[in-house]
Amino acid sequence: MTDEQDNPVRIGLIGYGFSGKTFHAPLIRSVAGLELCAVASSDAGKVNADFPGMAVHADPHALIAADAIDLVVIATPNETHAPLARAVIAAGKHVVIDKPFTLDLDEARGLLALADDRGVLLSVFHNRRWDSDFLTVRAAIDEAIVGDVTHFESHFDRFRPDVRDRWRERSEPGSGVWYDLGPHLVDQALLLFGLPDAVQASIATQRPGAMTDDWAHVVLSYGERRVILQASMLVAGGVDRFTVHGTAGSMTKHYADRQETQLLGGMRPGDAGWGEDLDPLVIHAANGQREQRALPGDQRQYYRGIAAAVRGTAKNPVEPVEALAVMAVVESAFLSAKTGATTALALTAPERDAATRALSSATVQI
Repeated sequence: MTDEQDNPVRIGLIGYGFSGKTFHAPLIRSVAGLELCAVASSDAGKVNADFPGMAVHADPHALIAADAIDLVVIATPNETHAPLARAVIAAGKHVVIDKPFTLDLDEARGLLALADDRGVLLSVFHNRRWDSDFLTVRAAIDEAIVGDVTHFESHFDRFRPDVRDRWRERSEPGSGVWYDLGPHLVDQALLLFGLPDAVQASIATQRPGAMTDDWAHVVLSYGERRVILQASMLVAGGVDRFTVHGTAGSMTKHYADRQETQLLGGMRPGDAGWGEDLDPLVIHAANGQREQRALPGDQRQYYRGIAAAVRGTAKNPVEPVEALAVMAVVESAFLSAKTGATTALALTAPERDAATRALSSATVQI
């Protein structure tokens, strides 16, 4: 028996809605060295239908207090992230928070300071770093296939014309498409290009009956380079996931990573075909067009990194200061959309330096 098998990291999952059920539980259970021991949910029947015999707590604080838990994963409505994380850290336990990290920079700063004081691991579930589409585009940029990037466009669009009765679409703190999909877009952009000089945004509510934002267009400026981040709930198709223009050509990646679709279809992480992407990267250059095979995605790598980080054998796969930087961009975009002005990131000089170092050294294993 290995130490991972004898002494797994014992995990408690708070929340068994879409994110907890679709992503966290299957990914945790697929990674050696991790053991999902308990879930906090108001629907024990839903949990036990998937995991017979799983310990279910109606009160998340009962799960946090359980001696048999080493690490708590928070997959609850966004406005509860910070208070629940504070309780976990105060209990001296490691914590993973689903994105968005918090609702604002002040909450994020408070969690960083508390985790540092208590000496526990604090990480944010930026799982889209391990998507096939992003990994493929990142590798091509690193190889300078299109030269120096001058224009980068990233779309996270869906077609959901009917407003649904769920917290993400109600008029509540932390709801809306920019809080939901924006952190994915921002995190990927920061990994590629670092902190922007300025942020300009337009955010709208377009669907009849919608109570919160469902369209966002955000432009990050890096000198003369422009990075465009777009999220919408009213795009039925015809838009590339990524478009990249540079001094030596252009490239497009049409379809998004399939892991979410695979999980919703009942595939387990690691099954045959897991993370495979048959949609190629299309490269346009002066001498014509060619295709390059897409790299596979594997979001299990996030939790493999967590297992290693808790054991002290690897760095945190998403350092909290990296998530702090994401929240700075998210917050700046909201401010820009409200005022109509271009905004700068509200980070201190030490925060900028720390975030720059962390982002530049971040590795995404595949």
